[in-house]
Amino acid sequence: MQVIALANNNLTGELPMTICDHLPNLVGLYLSRNYLDGVIPPTLEKCRNLQILELSINEFSGTVPRELANLTSLTGLYLGEQHLGGEIPEELGNLKNLQVLSLYHSEFTGSVPASIFNMSALQNLALEANSLSGTLPSELGRGMPNIEKFNCADNYMSGFIPASISNFTRLNGLDLGINSFTGPIPESLGNLEYLELLDLAANYFSSDSTLSFLVSLTNCRKLRVIRFGWNPLDGVFPASVGNFSDSLQIFDGSNCKMKGTIPEEIGNLTMVAIMNLVNNEFTGHIPNTIQGLPNLQELNLGGNKLVGTIPDAICNLKNLGLVDLSQNQFSGSIPPCLGNVTSLRYLYLANNRLNWTLPSSLGSLRDLIEFNVSSNLLSGKVPIEIGNLKVATLVDLSKNEFNGKIPSTLGGLDRMLSLSLAHNKLYGPIPDSFGKMLALEFLDLSNNNLTGEIPKSLEALVYLKYLNFSFNELSGEIPTGGPFANATGQSFLSNYALCGDSKFHVSPCVIKSPKRSKRKKIILVLYILLGVGMLFLALALAYVFLRWRKIKKNADQADVFPVKGKHERISYYELEQATEGFDESNLLGSGSFSKVFKGILKDGTLLAAKVFNVQLEGAFKSFDTECEMLRNLRHRNLTKVITSCSNPHFKSLVLEYMPNGTLEKWLYNHNLFLDMLQRLSIMIDVASAIDYLHNGYSTPVVHCDLKPSNVLLDHEMVGHVSDFGIAKLLGAGEDFVQTRTIATIGYIAPEYGQDGIVSTSCDVYSFGIVMMETFTRRRPSDEIFTGEMNIRCWINDSFPSGIHKVVDSNLIQPGDEQIDAKMHCLSSIMKLALSCTVVTPDARISMEDALSTLEKIRLQFVNSLR
Repeated sequence: MQVIALANNNLTGELPMTICDHLPNLVGLYLSRNYLDGVIPPTLEKCRNLQILELSINEFSGTVPRELANLTSLTGLYLGEQHLGGEIPEELGNLKNLQVLSLYHSEFTGSVPASIFNMSALQNLALEANSLSGTLPSELGRGMPNIEKFNCADNYMSGFIPASISNFTRLNGLDLGINSFTGPIPESLGNLEYLELLDLAANYFSSDSTLSFLVSLTNCRKLRVIRFGWNPLDGVFPASVGNFSDSLQIFDGSNCKMKGTIPEEIGNLTMVAIMNLVNNEFTGHIPNTIQGLPNLQELNLGGNKLVGTIPDAICNLKNLGLVDLSQNQFSGSIPPCLGNVTSLRYLYLANNRLNWTLPSSLGSLRDLIEFNVSSNLLSGKVPIEIGNLKVATLVDLSKNEFNGKIPSTLGGLDRMLSLSLAHNKLYGPIPDSFGKMLALEFLDLSNNNLTGEIPKSLEALVYLKYLNFSFNELSGEIPTGGPFANATGQSFLSNYALCGDSKFHVSPCVIKSPKRSKRKKIILVLYILLGVGMLFLALALAYVFLRWRKIKKNADQADVFPVKGKHERISYYELEQATEGFDESNLLGSGSFSKVFKGILKDGTLLAAKVFNVQLEGAFKSFDTECEMLRNLRHRNLTKVITSCSNPHFKSLVLEYMPNGTLEKWLYNHNLFLDMLQRLSIMIDVASAIDYLHNGYSTPVVHCDLKPSNVLLDHEMVGHVSDFGIAKLLGAGEDFVQTRTIATIGYIAPEYGQDGIVSTSCDVYSFGIVMMETFTRRRPSDEIFTGEMNIRCWINDSFPSGIHKVVDSNLIQPGDEQIDAKMHCLSSIMKLALSCTVVTPDARISMEDALSTLEKIRLQFVNSLR
């Protein structure tokens, strides 16, 4: 018995025509998930003993050789996800022992040969995502008595579903979605006792007024997933849905023109996780029995004609991640108890008739990502507690009747991508804190009563693509930097006191000098000079007095770069008091040149004091470098500096305190644990910071010492990159610099360690190693890495089929229902990490692309968990 098993090995090139000449007794050929191209050799027919031919997920083109029909021992033929096209050979129907025929996600055309529907041994037919047409044969159910999975989704097939499909007595999965099937959905589907998945979505199916096919499906006691959305069914939602199997987890009947009320019996579907009934014609109220769905994660009722108040019963659903009640006719208040549903990630209540105020309790939804209450009748002030939605990326409060000032707390939402407060009655200034929302891409404050100037701080919003301040009462000069450089006059309409560049269609900013006679000018000059002289004299005396007091208190003390805030200056004495004399009990960590102590000021403010050991050679340079870097760098994922304290004998940076310590602590402390999504989010935070250093600042900055101990976690577990003691600035036109300073072994790129060459690619390499460490929980200095073996080789040797052997076992416990989604996510992460750590610097992925890839990986992972 001969088997070739080389799946997931990054193989390239063509499959040799002579393969069967050398291996005539081959029974299994496993070459899926590679990069093989060319055509599939017709000479494979010479491998007459071949039972499994697995070539899926490659780059093969051309057609499927008809000669494969001579492989009469074949039980599994896997050719999916290729560039194969043309018609499916009718001769494949001669493979009487074939149990699996997988031709999915390719470019096949024409109709499915009738011979395929008469393969009596076939158990799994996968033809989805092609360009197949034609109809299903009327005797469909009689030719494949053993079929278990039948998938023709995402094609151009048409015609009716034959009633004979009920003869598929072993069928557990039927997917005909995204085609052009017509006619009624046969009630005979209810005879399929083993059916677990039924997907008929996005076709042209019709039904009688009672939706009798739904009634018949209540007989399928194993049914877990049913999708029939996007069909013109035009019937009344039957109360019998309450009789569906206890196994039902996904119920999708969106966009079907269903009528009537939502029956109270819906509360019997105790295991349903996703209920999607958007864009139908339901009337009446949401039944209180909905609280009988304890496993519900998504409730989609948007786009109907539902009335009444939003029932408090929804608040009892403690697993809810998404609620969409938008585009209905709900009235009354938003239930304050929604603030108790802390699992909520998405809350859509737009386009209703909701009134009263916005409950401040919604500020408890710390994990809310998107929040939309646009186009209602809400009034009162915008609660300052909305500033607690720290991970929110979209907040839309537009087209309501909110009044009062815009809370400055909104500026703390530093992950926000889209913020709209348009069409309200808000007044007062635009908060200067909005300049801290560095990720913002969309900002609409139009049609309010806002006054004052447009804050210059908004120039820092470099990602802002859309901004609208029109129809307010703003005044002063329009900023010109950052997003304002590409703005047009449409963003500033009907603010008659604004001035600035002519491209904004506003008046120029003119400083008028009044005309005076020569004598008056002379007198004015004399008065000014006299006043200035008196002022300088007063300032000089005040300076001498204050200087004398300061010297007496703490000679030579200075502030390197005071930052705007409550504690702009801090003395050595205050630091000593705050840290209890720099006591070891307050030690948070230590590095090559410094120690970090926790401190508490008299007003209760927590801080972290990074104290440099001035006795060590290089400490002064490290302090100066970090001051130079942090003076101008500002990003949500960089450590924030409060101030500094410096004299000839003492150097310290005063940093924002991070209560959750370092990423290193969370990885290696057995009492702490980071789940998959937390680790992924922290890596995105780190990538965001490094991308800013490389691309978001006027001069590229190379961190040079990225490692888990330099990633700090705040109270929301958001990652902040710290320690810029050996960072390097790249001058104009420079791609690299050379240095003698060596960072931490195991994290430094080869060219840095060998030749002292520092570039942005070095940070990418370090980031790749940090990713590997984060998801394997193995330090690059671990004792298992000896000789030529390092953490990259260890992962590369296991990638991708053995990736489960190297990742942190705490992430993939046996029996975990999410293990497939996690393994796919981990495989994508390790693939990216390997791309970051290739030996040649020019071949490494950029940090910008690494960040984008990570964000896509997180989105795919989150969607896979729904």
